[in-house]
Amino acid sequence: MDAEGLGWLLVPLHQLVSWGAAGAMVFGGVVPYIPQYRDIRRTQNAEGFSTYVCLVLLVANILRILFWFGRRFEAPLLWQSVVMILTMLLMLKLCTEVRVANELNVKRRGFADFDPQHFWRWSSFADYVQCVLAFTGVAGCVTYLSIDSALFVESLGFLAVLTEAMLGMPQLCRNHRHQSTEGMSIKMVLMWTSGDTFKTAYFLLNGAPLQFSVCGLLQVLVDLAILGQAYVFTRHPLKPAPHAAHPASAKAL
Repeated sequence: MDAEGLGWLLVPLHQLVSWGAAGAMVFGGVVPYIPQYRDIRRTQNAEGFSTYVCLVLLVANILRILFWFGRRFEAPLLWQSVVMILTMLLMLKLCTEVRVANELNVKRRGFADFDPQHFWRWSSFADYVQCVLAFTGVAGCVTYLSIDSALFVESLGFLAVLTEAMLGMPQLCRNHRHQSTEGMSIKMVLMWTSGDTFKTAYFLLNGAPLQFSVCGLLQVLVDLAILGQAYVFTRHPLKPAPHAAHPASAKAL
């Protein structure tokens, strides 16, 4: 009787844990961007956040949704992609508005200009939407025509998760280029790390396709590298370059 009573209790508890894990998968990826979004709104400065992070996540999640049509995986992973796409569009909208507001007398650039030098540095949020829709349309057509090819489907899934694994690379490169993490939310990166660790464990425990688990581990390593940059640049900040005195100025003094 005790065993039956315990079983009666464990079944709904297991179901509750499953729902909680699914909810964390769907919405957990959004949480790291909340502090960064608030910091940008508060400071009206978006220079510390690389909008190429948004580009990477948009491409990765669009490809993941297309992969679902060829190989059905768990619904929480599909809904996670939908929620993440909406979140990245919100981040892009804020960053674009803040950047344009801070730029004075700068020529406006648009997606229709097809200028590689200003790719993903456009002056209107509508241009980013046009680019995302164009990419989705082209990728969707290719997927529709090749959906019967197992090789294409598996390659699409690998490309989707590999792109997502490179999520932190734009931020990693930006930090290295500036030798600083100023303007980057440490809370965001800590949440990236914890979220990616949870996500990778979820992949492993739920038997997700192998591509998901391998690239999840790679993503965790990139997150740890960014945290390492934050530690190094905080302990050893870049010294400002000394200004050489102009010979004429020295004479005048």
